Amino acid sequence: MTHPRTSPATPGADTAADPLTDHAADPLTDHATGTGPRPAADPSDPAPCTTSPGTTTLAAATPAELRDHVTAGLDDPARGWLRRALDEAAAHPGTHGPISVWELRIAEAGRRCGPEHADAARVLILHAARADAEALSRVYYQGTGAERRAVLYALPHLVPGSEGLPLVEDALRTNDTRLLTAAVGPYAARHLDAHQWRHAVLKCLFTGVPVDAVADLDRRAEGDTELARMLTDYAAERTAAGRTVPADLNRVLTLTDPPATPSAPAADHG
Repeated sequence: MTHPRTSPATPGADTAADPLTDHAADPLTDHATGTGPRPAADPSDPAPCTTSPGTTTLAAATPAELRDHVTAGLDDPARGWLRRALDEAAAHPGTHGPISVWELRIAEAGRRCGPEHADAARVLILHAARADAEALSRVYYQGTGAERRAVLYALPHLVPGSEGLPLVEDALRTNDTRLLTAAVGPYAARHLDAHQWRHAVLKCLFTGVPVDAVADLDRRAEGDTELARMLTDYAAERTAAGRTVPADLNRVLTLTDPPATPSAPAADHG
């Protein structure tokens, strides 16, 4: 099979059509563009967070793994604050009144734990509070981008059914790559239907989110000839317009079933 010619995205390239930024390939890093009519970012959480142990994403790590990793990296005051926040959430779970005490702690997490550990701290607080789909929706729609990410990461731990899908679907409509990275984790892999999942993969390619962030990619892409068609059409459109093809596209295309995958035209970009 002949793959379309690819090259890594270049910062600032094709910005009129594709809001791309230059991204590292680390799936633990939430890369952000911050575009769209979103709540203002938490000023105490300005940097990407890389909190999970090893190569485990925030959404896939167990709460125990996250807590061990985070507490090992915090200084004594932050560690004490997180312990008290988790105890408070466990003692007063669910939703109480206009705002629950654990929701206030989620808002404080960036300032208390620092940007490196804030996402994981928020996920731990949500888990300790045993937040259900209704509570998670409230935090998501009323929260900052950082708080929305935490909700998306927490979904696999807290919502066994499909009630959280509207939150994933909302995140997939944005061009905020931090939200997109959080949205395509294990919860999306379990609950998005084939049509939605294919478009989520294309959205990652379009915005520059590394496909390593897409949970269960190998299994869901295998033998998916419709995804192969969509990928080759997208590559052909890019090539015809003289634009580069996302480097991850060939990887996904190979997964779909190489012998059955149509070839996309290559172009000489000099």
